[in-house]
Amino acid sequence: MEKNDKKVIRSWAFFDWANSAYNLVITSTIFPAYYTIITTTEAHGDQVTFFGYQFTNTALSNYALSFAYLIMVLILPILSSIADYRGNKKVFMQFFTYIGGLACMGLYFFKLETLEWGIICFVVAAVGYIGGVLFNNSYLPEIASPEQQDRVSAKGYAYGYIGSVILQLICFVFVLKPELFGITDLSFPPRLSFLLVGVWWIAFAQIPFRKLPAGSPNHSVIVKSRVKNGFQELAKVWNQLKHIKFLKTYLLAFFFYSMGVQTIMLAAAGFGEKTLKLGTSKLIITILIIQLVAIAGAMLMSYFAKKIGNVNVLILVVLIWIGACFCAYYVYTEYQFYGLAAIVGLIMGGIQSLSRSTYSKFLPADTPDTASFFSFYDVTEKLAIVIGLFSFAYIEEATGNMRNSIIALASFFVIGLVFLLLLKRVEPKVEKIS
Repeated sequence: MEKNDKKVIRSWAFFDWANSAYNLVITSTIFPAYYTIITTTEAHGDQVTFFGYQFTNTALSNYALSFAYLIMVLILPILSSIADYRGNKKVFMQFFTYIGGLACMGLYFFKLETLEWGIICFVVAAVGYIGGVLFNNSYLPEIASPEQQDRVSAKGYAYGYIGSVILQLICFVFVLKPELFGITDLSFPPRLSFLLVGVWWIAFAQIPFRKLPAGSPNHSVIVKSRVKNGFQELAKVWNQLKHIKFLKTYLLAFFFYSMGVQTIMLAAAGFGEKTLKLGTSKLIITILIIQLVAIAGAMLMSYFAKKIGNVNVLILVVLIWIGACFCAYYVYTEYQFYGLAAIVGLIMGGIQSLSRSTYSKFLPADTPDTASFFSFYDVTEKLAIVIGLFSFAYIEEATGNMRNSIIALASFFVIGLVFLLLLKRVEPKVEKIS
């Protein structure tokens, strides 16, 4: 397939447009606020019972997300090797999109008395999102040449932020002004929002599904016996990476700073609602600001990467993340939270976009195993999220204070920073490839 085709790249970016609505509404704004409100009662405080076991409400949702990511760590290697062998990764993109979208629609029926159903749908929606992102990411080296991948990756994130903000604004009207529509059940607007996310996700995903190629079969490289065990494919990728010092060190850095980045993104709304008592409307406005700033952040990081190099930009951004963690510990007012949110928004889009494109542009030239290589990348990220979310939830339950969990995340960023600094020793040799 010809690379740098504008129509193909645009359609690929629409997958971010489609699924980022889940990321914004379900993981970042309306669902966390709704979940925290309905699971905090006068009789039981912030304690909930899930299949007979008692949990702190926010810890339960973080454990559930951690479980979803753990599931994907276990099955994505197998699926990606099958996708590489059969050349049908678009089929897997479609499968995960449909189960994720339908699970979001299922959240329409989530109330306190159906807590178990809500958590199950929450987990399945996360599984759908994670799986779709992997196979979408693996198209990047196929549709864009190395020198264009920073720009194309940033474009995908920009589309995602714009699309998700549009849907968020639609949901925002229902949540803040239910009386305009004659709505008296205050649980209806957020539940309607979950339903709209599922419809939006599936509907706009049809654009990339029509334009993206199915994939190229790789029978000669991946033998059938290996398809039965995708972890052999991960071992194969790791063996290749051991001879590429830059990528090996980069993945270690990515693993540790992703523990912090992804956990903060997934847990921030719970912190704002539970610790600062912001309320749904202020929380939604804050996250909207973050999304809008993140669009500029993704483009800005792409620009600076051209000027001073990917690694230097990542080092700078991780340093800012470390500062943000310590600032978050001392945030007590809504205006302090807004200021911190603006900073996080600027670096959030940039570090995600640049992390993806940095990995993509330094993959071995002409490798046919793009799904397997991105499976390794995604497993690295998802395993980091499992550890990050579990640590965050465990520390909150053990200490009774979510602020302690935030400080613990700073240590992950510090370790990631160390590995990024080690990259400087090998970066000059690798930069010639890009």
